[in-house]
Amino acid sequence: MDDRLGPLPFAAMSAAQQVAAQAVIDGPRGALYGPFVPLIRSPELMTAAQRMGEYLRYRSAIGTRLTELAILVTARHWNQQVEWAIHAPLARESGIAEALITAIAERSRPATLAHDEALVYEFCIQLHQQQRVDDVTYAAALAAFGEHGVVDLMGINGYYTFLAMVMNAAQTAVPASPAQPLP
Repeated sequence: MDDRLGPLPFAAMSAAQQVAAQAVIDGPRGALYGPFVPLIRSPELMTAAQRMGEYLRYRSAIGTRLTELAILVTARHWNQQVEWAIHAPLARESGIAEALITAIAERSRPATLAHDEALVYEFCIQLHQQQRVDDVTYAAALAAFGEHGVVDLMGINGYYTFLAMVMNAAQTAVPASPAQPLP
């Protein structure tokens, strides 16, 4: 597959694109990569997306470990290799067990999960596969994470679905990664 919306040289970008790109480069990501490569074609959309993503990825109410878990479930649902290549190593570094990462990649229910991981996993699986979350799972997530956490969890699923759709349509090139590609 050819990368339909590959990298643009900074000098070839419009003034608006340069401002948007520089904001990403100067932020916690430190570079324009992954979904921001195709999104730079719409600098206002990219700016709004990256601000939302910066909050959800780095400061969500459920914390980095559970955020990374939700991202992996979303990446697997969308067969999104770029998200997987970037976030599988980050999930591992944040404390997600290798067995859990492998199970998600294989689309199998993980054998053992911590209580908070089981809640996030089930919430995300239901949201992606059934387009809703049942009352029991919702109530358990609400009890564990509060309204703020539940809304952030919904946001993580939606945001990374948006990025997956952009990169799947743009056929964004997969970066080098220690993660095994999704089967």
